[in-house]
Amino acid sequence: MFKNFEEAKKFIQDNDVKMVDFMMVDLAGRWRHVTIPAARFTEDTMKSGIGFDGSNYGFAPIENSDMVFIPDVSSAWIDPFLEIKTMCMIGDVQVIGHGGEPNRPFDQEPRNVAKRAEEYMRSTGIADKILLGPEYEFYVFDHVDYENKPQGASYHIDTKEAEWNRGLDYEQNLGYKTGYKAGYHAAPPQDVLYDYRSKVTMIMEELGAKVKYHHHEVGGPGQLEIEVEFDELAPQADKTMLAKYIIKNEAIREGHTATFLPKPVYNEAGSGMHVHMILFKDGKPLFYDPSGYSELSKTAMNFIGGLLRHIGALCAITDPTTNSYKRLLPGFEAPVTVGFATANRSAVIRIPAYAKSPDKRRFEIRNVDGTCNPYYAYAAILMAGLDGIKNEIDPVAEGHGPYDFNLYELSDEEKAKISSLPKSLDEALDALEKDHDFLTEGGVFPQRLIDLWIAGKRAEIEKINKVPTPMEFEMYYDL
Repeated sequence: MFKNFEEAKKFIQDNDVKMVDFMMVDLAGRWRHVTIPAARFTEDTMKSGIGFDGSNYGFAPIENSDMVFIPDVSSAWIDPFLEIKTMCMIGDVQVIGHGGEPNRPFDQEPRNVAKRAEEYMRSTGIADKILLGPEYEFYVFDHVDYENKPQGASYHIDTKEAEWNRGLDYEQNLGYKTGYKAGYHAAPPQDVLYDYRSKVTMIMEELGAKVKYHHHEVGGPGQLEIEVEFDELAPQADKTMLAKYIIKNEAIREGHTATFLPKPVYNEAGSGMHVHMILFKDGKPLFYDPSGYSELSKTAMNFIGGLLRHIGALCAITDPTTNSYKRLLPGFEAPVTVGFATANRSAVIRIPAYAKSPDKRRFEIRNVDGTCNPYYAYAAILMAGLDGIKNEIDPVAEGHGPYDFNLYELSDEEKAKISSLPKSLDEALDALEKDHDFLTEGGVFPQRLIDLWIAGKRAEIEKINKVPTPMEFEMYYDL
């Protein structure tokens, strides 16, 4: 939004901005923030930053946990959801130097990891730019409650458009409901969230996250999709955080609740975050070759090869919750097998048939979901692809396709011949423990961060596994 501090300060004064809010990303991928009165926003703020305790963000302490946030004025926007006029900024996190040493970027901080991935890409000479285009799938409900107590555990969700409310008779029921797995491109009056999506789109557009389109998704009880235009890796991760913030807060403002939980509704379509990608060098797209499979170049195929070779480890970062693996099941348009194909949604790497021009020829990775930390996820995707190019990994030679047929319809015997995605977060973490050298290349992912990530996720799994579930009562109570 601004080129320098002077432009930002002038805008604050001319537009009667009262507060300046600084947004930081924790280890899991949640925004946290700290706010100062606008009058306190000075040039020293830009140089010295805002101090905070990084250990409370989930990062491993190094030397000490005192860190500073350095605002990025180019990221500034006016928050449309706050009563007090507030300018928000994201930025970079530094570790405070000691003994006269200057501050240095904190190597575990998500935004710094994303930037290092881009720097590493340029240092290899393979490419100088990657463009990423995510698709945001999410559910919007009218009600959610949940609790976990020693004497009981439960959750309950509801939305007026759900099929389960067809027989609702204790309040007005207008009859237009959306059937199970029948929501794809539903139109009003079934599509009761059309105006909500349009409002979200308008806010995203105004704040710089450009939208390609929005629509109702397959999930009948309120599943939606917003797909955005391409951008470079770190800026796209910034915009992913912003999009999630807008989607959630506009829902709350309208009396709804939005979630990126991959599988919030049993036996319904889950929510992913498919990521499209294209590499460039000197302005030339590197993924196009009219004579290659599906018009993809050798570089593109090797990038795919890297993604597929490392897909198990990637899942630990791109699908980082136990709920993620309740989505990755056959029959719900989610990938379950390690392979690539053209226009095939059952393969983890899908090549869109409609993207024909050289600068748009691309593929998407379909296992990713919206609970990921986008900075880590996008960086890991790039690192896996670059490893494939460097080592000339051929996905065909490795037996990963092309699978130009419905993988869900294979016999059990045929399925056994094809590698599958991890079936649990535990399996994905096992893969990451064995296969992470591609992430630590060039110091992009510090080993300490990988160790911290694995330990933290193992602790989450242990906590969840200790809790009895209603399904266990249904299946085993009478034994």
